[in-house]
Amino acid sequence: LDFESQPDDVDSKIGTAGYASINPGSGFSPNLNIEHARQRWLFRMLHSKRPLQEKMALFWHNHFATAYSKINGVFGGLDATRMLAAKKTENPGGIPGQLELFREYALGNFRDLLVAVAQDPAMLVWLDGRTNVRRLPQENFARELMELFTMGVGTFAETDVYAGARVFTGWNLTRVGGAGSGGYYRFNYAANQHDTGAKDFTFPIYASGDRRIPARSEAQGMQDGIDLINAVARHPATGPRLARKLYQYFISELGEPDGAFVQELSRIYYDSNFEMKPVIRRLLNSSQFTAIGNHYSRYSWPVEFVVRSLKEVGRVGFSVDSAITPLVNMGQQLFEP
Repeated sequence: LDFESQPDDVDSKIGTAGYASINPGSGFSPNLNIEHARQRWLFRMLHSKRPLQEKMALFWHNHFATAYSKINGVFGGLDATRMLAAKKTENPGGIPGQLELFREYALGNFRDLLVAVAQDPAMLVWLDGRTNVRRLPQENFARELMELFTMGVGTFAETDVYAGARVFTGWNLTRVGGAGSGGYYRFNYAANQHDTGAKDFTFPIYASGDRRIPARSEAQGMQDGIDLINAVARHPATGPRLARKLYQYFISELGEPDGAFVQELSRIYYDSNFEMKPVIRRLLNSSQFTAIGNHYSRYSWPVEFVVRSLKEVGRVGFSVDSAITPLVNMGQQLFEP
């Protein structure tokens, strides 16, 4: 759980003796080539001294599913790979790729992760936030923020989706440094594209119970998005939904999770102000996690099956590149959920 005490030096082992090998082709560039990025992530899962960090990064990758194929279709492979997989030190401008966000916030604050994802270049392409302007609000991110990322189906109305789209108008992308490999995309709040009017919701936005985000000036309009993210993070349906997903991910997906345990995990989530580490600490120290009846009660994802097989059978002399096509055949491709 306290994996920060372990060295995060797994990338330095790539290409050295005694570890699974990679197939670099003409040069290993996991910040520029998506196939190399997939190899690096598999290598990390196999050899990391922080396995829970990679396990949670995979969980968030599923939760905030973003596909390389769409970003590649919009901006090309180099920028798409940077947006998804590059480390801060590998990116112009020091902007982390989406996977690095998930690794950074693996057991961090969920509300802070929501803010980071809302401003993440890959997400701004995937859910079309880059085109969200006041003349034509784009609803995709607002809908998924409520339906997939936090509260879940049946907790909001269609009017909330439209109001949420207006909240995030102006949360766009900008290109810095011009064309070519030296340029990059970053989040940009375009104040002149923000809808400054009041936005009404069917659920409380503020602790007072007020359901209206007030009218604000263009310059202050970014606060609208922060207010909505705060509201959905503390919504009474978000904690239980995250708890159920984590229960299914770590304990069992056969049958309904223990309702009382889900509520206990939810209380920890809210009482800690949305910190994930105490939630996972309680989950992994629970009797449910160690119960014999819960052994073998969850289906491995293909990538988990591959990594575990390599750990059990032996990885020396094996190239992680050899696992890419079998993973696709099994129905899972990293960065392409």
